[in-house]
Amino acid sequence: MIKQVVSVALLAAAFVTINACNKPSFKKLSNGLEYSIIKDEKGDKKPAVGDIVELNIRLKADDSLLADSRVENGGNPVQTMIQESQFKGDWTNALKFLTKGDSAVIKVSIDSLRAFLKDQSPLPPFLDGKKQLIYELKVVGVKTQKELEEEMKSKSAEQNVADDKILQNYFAKNNLQPTKTSSGLYYIIEKEGTGELAAKGKAVTVNYTGSTMDGKVFDSNTDPKMNHVEPFTFTLGNHEVIEGWDEGVAQLKKGSKAKLFIPSSMAYGEQGREPMIPKNAILIFDVGVTNITNAPTADVKPEAAYPAQ
Repeated sequence: MIKQVVSVALLAAAFVTINACNKPSFKKLSNGLEYSIIKDEKGDKKPAVGDIVELNIRLKADDSLLADSRVENGGNPVQTMIQESQFKGDWTNALKFLTKGDSAVIKVSIDSLRAFLKDQSPLPPFLDGKKQLIYELKVVGVKTQKELEEEMKSKSAEQNVADDKILQNYFAKNNLQPTKTSSGLYYIIEKEGTGELAAKGKAVTVNYTGSTMDGKVFDSNTDPKMNHVEPFTFTLGNHEVIEGWDEGVAQLKKGSKAKLFIPSSMAYGEQGREPMIPKNAILIFDVGVTNITNAPTADVKPEAAYPAQ
């Protein structure tokens, strides 16, 4: 979300201040892109196509601040993948000259952006009359896709251990004896249904209520306060819901009612879904399966969330 006003103190702490009396010297590439390295750390790992760059970044249109990743992303860097340039003057071209720890300023001509977009999509009104998009950034890290995947696996494993300890304490405190799957999901079947278990590829209709470990309800299709009181149907195993749902509902039959205890790695992990779902949040779902049928033949677009509100 673009913010027009940001705390001066936060900005001063987060980014390199460019002294008006010591203006940076800009290099201009053949495609018209301009960049200046304000702080050059020694390093030899420059980003290549396919690599992921972690950045703290401020975006300005001339002198107007449009966005600040440190403020808007909870102090965490944002990630961007280096791809083949989509248009002349693409700002990511300059990232190929930077290494970890470098601070830089990149200038993009708004006219070049307008020419690239043409009639596809008009520029937003707040860019009217502006000449340049200015990226003030610091490179926090450079990783290959394989390195990022390995890092995520390691973090996920550590978080799974922490989550399991929290869940074990919760079960002991509440005198619960759930069943655990090999993935770390826990579930309690409170009412056994009839027929076959829900199978991958089947259309499963459920009623549900989701809450965090502290009991705060973040979504429900049975509570009128949530403004979507209707059955929810999804295709099991088709990645239309979070992993914990696909695995948990697969343990149920038509008519079953169960409680699912979903570790954060099988829910929303480090990203969370603020403000209702914090990062690394363990989720608890009360789920009732009302129907299991053959899935429709038409393609269904996957949803990257729990049942949509």
